Amino acid sequence: MTDAPTPPPTSAPASAPPKPASAARDIWQQFRTHKGALFGLIVLGFLIIAVMIGPYIWIPEKLTVAEAIKLKNQGPSWRFPLGTDQLGRDMLARMLLAGRVSLAVGLVAMLIAIVFGTLIGILAGYFRRLDGPLMRLTDMFLALPLIPLLLVMVMLFRDKIAGMIGPELGAFLLIVFAIGITSWMATARIVRGEVLTLKEREYVLAARSIGARPHRIIRRHILPNVISPVMVAATLGVAEAIITESVLSFLGLGFPPDFPTWGRLLFDGLQYMQVYPERVVWPGLAISLTVLSVNYIGDGLRDALDPRIRGR
Repeated sequence: MTDAPTPPPTSAPASAPPKPASAARDIWQQFRTHKGALFGLIVLGFLIIAVMIGPYIWIPEKLTVAEAIKLKNQGPSWRFPLGTDQLGRDMLARMLLAGRVSLAVGLVAMLIAIVFGTLIGILAGYFRRLDGPLMRLTDMFLALPLIPLLLVMVMLFRDKIAGMIGPELGAFLLIVFAIGITSWMATARIVRGEVLTLKEREYVLAARSIGARPHRIIRRHILPNVISPVMVAATLGVAEAIITESVLSFLGLGFPPDFPTWGRLLFDGLQYMQVYPERVVWPGLAISLTVLSVNYIGDGLRDALDPRIRGR
């Protein structure tokens, strides 16, 4: 018997080609190098989790009016970790509920400002005949004093809207809309500048030369390329909206007294500040940490989304 033929030797397997670089991975790696942005992300994440889950974990005990009056203006203790207010209510429970409202105001008002500002910026940057009127409208809003304008809007429309849909929902919608509709100007200017550059790029000129309609060019080529500056403006808009709502509540023209926000807690504790300073320390610290965290995240996103900085 003859031996079976041996198979020819196989060559060593070729090394696998390197995985293509992922834009999301590059952005995250650049974002991680910004220590302040990581700090802001951790702190903001902790605050969001606390205000979302905290009211289900820390449930204040139900007290009668007489019992609550006896417990008013107490300092921190095991029973009340952040003390009680002038009506004997648990400050920790009110801080958690107030955080929900303050963060919701910041997010919703930011969405209104970003959508409106992006729309104005794209129309002004792409259509030359709309550039002048829309930019003059932007300049007019920039020239208006923000806080006095918001005070007038709240004073004129608060009672009317509260009579139609209730005091709490009415105050929320009015304040969110008032802040959002007076905070879109910076986004509009940023987006307009980006669109003026993008509409002269080769791929936009090519799309225009083959007869693509303006709305298709804006949707397919312009809008995806302005997402990065819009995201940075959105993070900074959240901080601005939270501060504006806190100012309105601090002046007593924000939400009703039984609908807590961090600004409202500051307003309620103002007259007790010299005797019970912790009444203003906790909401002030929450506002400061939130605004600082959001600003740091915005700085980190600005560096991470800039291809000229990414990879350094």
